[in-house]
Amino acid sequence: MNQNICYIVGAMSLTPALRPYPVQGDYVIAADRGFDSLIAYGVNPDLAVGDFDSLGHRPSHPNVIQLPAEKDDTDMVYAIRKGLELGYRRFILLGGVGGRLEHTLGNLQLLDWLASQGAQGFLAGEKTAATCLRSGMSVTFPASMAGYLSVFCNSGTAEGVTLAGLKYPLEDYTLAGSFPLGVSNQFLGEEATVSVEEGSLLLIWEDRGDFYANLPRLWARTKRTSTERNMEGLSL
Repeated sequence: MNQNICYIVGAMSLTPALRPYPVQGDYVIAADRGFDSLIAYGVNPDLAVGDFDSLGHRPSHPNVIQLPAEKDDTDMVYAIRKGLELGYRRFILLGGVGGRLEHTLGNLQLLDWLASQGAQGFLAGEKTAATCLRSGMSVTFPASMAGYLSVFCNSGTAEGVTLAGLKYPLEDYTLAGSFPLGVSNQFLGEEATVSVEEGSLLLIWEDRGDFYANLPRLWARTKRTSTERNMEGLSL
């Protein structure tokens, strides 16, 4: 799997702690007015996409994809599709939180869609960060994390949910998308692990300015599901 990151940046308030620092092999896409945000950060994007209604003009850049104003995909969705097409499976979405509520909700849904494509995305901004886990995945937060962590079922039910190292633990629990049982859990100054056997989880936590410092530990891992463990037992 491509271990490099595709950064997709929409319009955002300038937050020094969230300035992208792409390394060789990473790819940076400006979505509409995210072009201005990146230029203000001193980051030159590899590609600019959008209908540029928010930016107000076609950006002066050698690599621009101009989209129609009326389209099925948002500028953010188009940018993600482009990143997937280029082979990226790790995404950081900036500038997708705050503003219009429906855009924030849509961007949170994109985290689940990325997971369904075999990728993982993080949405960060407004002192908040989020990611999504799908069946058989787990993530371990470092002991340095502090503050709140909320864990929601995206839709239907999420089975075999385990929360360890948090103030309110769960073990092999079934969360329902119709009830927010997992809201406002808390880190305890020790490693915390969230995993799910079947279904989809949305994880949202406080970003205290250490998003990039924690990021290397937060890429999801595959865990064996109960079905796989049972099959393994039958084969012994």
